[in-house]
Amino acid sequence: MQERLQKYLARAGLASRRAAELLITAGRVKVNGAVVRELGTKVDGAKDLVVVDGKPAVAPSQKTWLLLYKPPGVVTTLKDPQGRPTISDSLRGVGVRVFPVGRLDYDAEGALLLTDDGDVANRLMHPRHQVRRVYLAKVKGEPSDASLEKLKGGVRLEDGFAKPTDVARFERADKNTWLRIVVTEGRPHLIKRLCAAIGHPVVRLYRPSHAGISVEGLRPGQLRPLTADEVRRVNGISEGKAAAEPALKLPPRRHGHGVGKDEPDAEPARAESPRPARPARPREPRRQA
Repeated sequence: MQERLQKYLARAGLASRRAAELLITAGRVKVNGAVVRELGTKVDGAKDLVVVDGKPAVAPSQKTWLLLYKPPGVVTTLKDPQGRPTISDSLRGVGVRVFPVGRLDYDAEGALLLTDDGDVANRLMHPRHQVRRVYLAKVKGEPSDASLEKLKGGVRLEDGFAKPTDVARFERADKNTWLRIVVTEGRPHLIKRLCAAIGHPVVRLYRPSHAGISVEGLRPGQLRPLTADEVRRVNGISEGKAAAEPALKLPPRRHGHGVGKDEPDAEPARAESPRPARPARPREPRRQA
């Protein structure tokens, strides 16, 4: 199957697509012995010999699919100009150039797919394909029935009208409530803005699965390859086929404050430190009568 030369070079792990375009226009790429400088050139990895700077460029015949439990406090990019931790820290040793399928907020956590299959990834991300995104959002307080009905009907945000596919209470917590919210688009901070619009800001945001693939069994920062059956399931969802959603479970509970930590539902017990022993007073000698 033919594909654009810059895409082939990116799949071969030599560079990003933009950097691959620079390699091509600089005349550093040959296809079947001839220098190619046109970006629209297409190649077939099974038939054509692609060489970069005198070395063959071989792209894997099978696509790579990985599932990451993205921890909170990590940016969903491979590089960050601000020096914050990125998902690339979890990809060391993978050996294949992959990219994230969409984004999760900096302080959000949960399932994130990574792949080198651009076509399927684009279908999963594009709102035209209406791929369901299921989130569990822990919000402050307890939203009333009227507030949830308002959210179900959609709210007007600064970048346009937004309407979840489904909204429901999932579990109550002390002073907080877990909501199950389903959307079919990936606008920045969408879940947070939807909840803020009804007066219940998000305390913790968790995505238990991505395109039907559950993060159950993984720890934050842990990565695993998808099985062949899971890859077929992801491809089917990208093509609009219905699939059963994994059972929902809350993420492990955390205590403390700050990025990636819940507001505690109860004050943790404080360990008492032992009091230092008082030094013994020296005894005065008895007076002789």
